[in-house]
Amino acid sequence: MNEQPNAPLVTGPAGAGISEWFSTWMTAVTKPNEQTYAILAEQPDARSNNRAFIWIFLASTVSALISGVLQAILELAGVRSTTPTIGDLFGAGGSQGGMLSLGIAICGSPVAGAIATLFFAIGVGIIQWIAGMFKGTGTYSQLAYTLAAISVPFTLVSSILTPFSAIQYVNICSGVLSIGLGIYALVLQVMAVKAVNKFGWGEAAGSVLLPGVVLCCCAFGAIAALGAMGVAIGDTFNSINQSITP
Repeated sequence: MNEQPNAPLVTGPAGAGISEWFSTWMTAVTKPNEQTYAILAEQPDARSNNRAFIWIFLASTVSALISGVLQAILELAGVRSTTPTIGDLFGAGGSQGGMLSLGIAICGSPVAGAIATLFFAIGVGIIQWIAGMFKGTGTYSQLAYTLAAISVPFTLVSSILTPFSAIQYVNICSGVLSIGLGIYALVLQVMAVKAVNKFGWGEAAGSVLLPGVVLCCCAFGAIAALGAMGVAIGDTFNSINQSITP
């Protein structure tokens, strides 16, 4: 994980084409070391948010389209799903359900891309804000570019695995692969935050993991509060019912 790259990473000018993008994405996930991400953070495209947001939008849009098309093919082929499909939700099955899934995928994929880009922008902002509290020296644009380069390949691979996660027995293999890829992506993100902000592993892990911990705590707190409110409301209604019952 700490070997040095044998050659410079990205040598093309800002705004290079798809082949240059693909090279950057592959470098980000196949040469996982701090020098890789430090060099990525110094690229011309890392000076603004444009390239990172374009990557995330395109990858998420294509991912949603691929998932929808694969889901439609599986429905048209009559493959039984362990979870409700789009066709099931609208009362359509077989070929009608498959065509419905395909239509929603084509029309809705840009919306999915836009939403994913919004959440990515917010997530990077939270991570970099926490990194700044740990005296990190990186910038939002540098971190966005580096994390986007890591995220794109995983997003595209996940788009292929997701439709198969609803097929009995096949979902075991796809689930194991998804978990493995998720852990690997998390490790790369921590490494990237460390390289961009030039601090220790503890600070990098804290910057990446703390937002998730806070969200989980808030979610559990909200669930507990709602449960307590439900019990209290139920007791109140019982008291009222008993008071008016002769």
